[in-house]
Amino acid sequence: MIKFFIFSLLALLLTACDNNPKEFHHSILQFGTIIDVTLYDVDEKLAAQAFKELDADFEYMHQNWTPWEPSSVSRVNSLIPTGKKFSMDPSVIPLVIESKKLAAKTDNLFNPAIGKLINLWQFHKHDQPGIAPPDKQQIDQLIQQNPQMSNLHLEGVKMYSDNPNVQLSFGAFAKGYAIDLSIKRLKQLGIDNAIINTGGDLKTMGNHGDRPWKIAIRHPRKDDIIASIEPQGEESIFTSGDYERFYMYEGKRYHHILDPNTGYPAEGTQSVTVIHHDSGLADAAATALFIAGPDHWHRMAKNLGITKVMLIDADGNVHVSPEMQQKLILNKQIQTTLIVSPPL
Repeated sequence: MIKFFIFSLLALLLTACDNNPKEFHHSILQFGTIIDVTLYDVDEKLAAQAFKELDADFEYMHQNWTPWEPSSVSRVNSLIPTGKKFSMDPSVIPLVIESKKLAAKTDNLFNPAIGKLINLWQFHKHDQPGIAPPDKQQIDQLIQQNPQMSNLHLEGVKMYSDNPNVQLSFGAFAKGYAIDLSIKRLKQLGIDNAIINTGGDLKTMGNHGDRPWKIAIRHPRKDDIIASIEPQGEESIFTSGDYERFYMYEGKRYHHILDPNTGYPAEGTQSVTVIHHDSGLADAAATALFIAGPDHWHRMAKNLGITKVMLIDADGNVHVSPEMQQKLILNKQIQTTLIVSPPL
């Protein structure tokens, strides 16, 4: 989900900037996106070691967590319909445990159990000609099956499901969780200043020398930024938007953020940006608040303990929490209607 532009040049290979020998950039292709890593105030040897370890980590996580290729998660999905207990790869267990908690706190608006529904819509083919929404009867059938994370039951490393229709897809959580593990890896190596950006969802730590990192938030309907943020210390900035994976059919926009209650793309929202120190939580929250929409995002954010939120509704109005308003540097060239919510 590409929502941010970082105000620094991200090279495709390990390089040192000509005007700043302490800054290094590296790109990794995993999770179906480019992962950009920027390190500041490190030497070349340490940067090379960090990039080598992150390459291996992201490859391992992708190979275990993707549901669309042979992996630990796809193995889980093949065993769930049996109704029997089976052992899980240890790398998948934290994803299930944390997702169960987040699903409960979001009234299942964040619901990684709807893998069948996600696959039915085929948004990974959004740029192919002739794509159209799936048949309503197929959607209704999957909704009636009502797969939820609460259908999964854990007993140590073993799990079973009381609903054979659960199929896991951690697209709204795995990247965030992976970022936190990667930031932890950098800390273990003694690195204090970095950005890890997975296709626009990112986490910062430290600073860019004597100034903070600077992150720009994309406008969901214009080729421009709507605001920028200067993170302080460790902050995760995640956005869910209707503008990256979508297609138009008979004059209507169909995007990839599905409402588990209807089976169709959520309506009423163009984008949601959240800031939190926990990247997995920020990832899931951005999705849940997008689906909750302008009428219900405030309650959902409270449930999750999220205090910094910006939601752009279908009419282009910008809803912000007071805590987020303090963080935003709005683009004065773009006229916006700002609606400040009560404190969270």
